[in-house]
Amino acid sequence: LTLERAKGDIKAKAVIIATGAPARYMGLESELKYRGHGVSACATCDGFFFRDKEVLVIGGGDSAMEEGNFLTKFCTKVSIVHRRDELRASKIMQQRSFDNPKIEIIWNSVMEEVLGDGQAVTGARLKNVKRGDVTDVKCDGVFLAIGHDPNTKVFQGHLEMDEKGYLITKQNTETSARGVFAAGDVVDHRYKQAVTAAGMGCMAALDATHYLDELAAAEK
Repeated sequence: LTLERAKGDIKAKAVIIATGAPARYMGLESELKYRGHGVSACATCDGFFFRDKEVLVIGGGDSAMEEGNFLTKFCTKVSIVHRRDELRASKIMQQRSFDNPKIEIIWNSVMEEVLGDGQAVTGARLKNVKRGDVTDVKCDGVFLAIGHDPNTKVFQGHLEMDEKGYLITKQNTETSARGVFAAGDVVDHRYKQAVTAAGMGCMAALDATHYLDELAAAEK
């Protein structure tokens, strides 16, 4: 296997890909300013810090519903902001959110700005895409749940991946290319947790070791 780099190629008998899948953000300056100070893309990571507070969740798919329902374990109110008048989430996830008394859906709206006092989030500016009116909503946190982008563009045409760009592995962590293994969020589009990524990294290391042992035995 050869890895091409600007500083020179690297040759290897086995490769483990762990390039991750960063969460999508909207690209607002205020969003970047308050990231880690009230703006988050991981409810399971940061939800505990919002106990007895009110938060917004941006999105309308299964991830947004999962994040919203999880946050109700800590928050007094969760408002899910969705740009359309119907959710993209599965019927089961939709119903779970509709039935949760702590969840409110803000329809036909997008977030235009994250509001804060310079130290932490104090609210968000929402625009109704149908009426055009803008409203400032008070909240203590904003959670982005609009998807992730796996870092796999460099592997397109070389490794098998799904329609969203996540690498597809076999029963173990080996990809469609012999000797190339993958671990973490670049493969996992469901859990996206450090602990699961670390566990998969261990699996990939073991699989790569076994592969190298097989190569060595074959060369004797």
